[in-house]
Amino acid sequence: MNSAISKVLRSLLGIAMIIFGANKFAGFMPKPELSEKAGILMGALADSGYIFPILGVFYIIIGLLLVLNKAVPLALIMLVPISINIIAFHLVLDLKGILFAAIIAILNVILLYTYWDKFKTLFK
Repeated sequence: MNSAISKVLRSLLGIAMIIFGANKFAGFMPKPELSEKAGILMGALADSGYIFPILGVFYIIIGLLLVLNKAVPLALIMLVPISINIIAFHLVLDLKGILFAAIIAILNVILLYTYWDKFKTLFK
């Protein structure tokens, strides 16, 4: 893939991760309307007191690695289970929020493909 395009996609994904990670701490984005089941799950996760801060730290670390172009393959691999979980959450509990989840997952997949030469040895 063209390095200019991959740089833009990497930066967009990184900025999104930093913003959503910071939101886990500052809460500057409005909370979306969720279905009852999704609200129960999110409430339980919030009540745990540690899940959202840990996610926020991971989002910010991943975002910074992507934006700064440092350890990008590591950041992309760290994002895979997060992307899968975001997609699963929206498919099962909150379908109306699937667009952003799909964008994050698609960007992750495109960038994984772009950096595939770094992952080949894992699958030999």
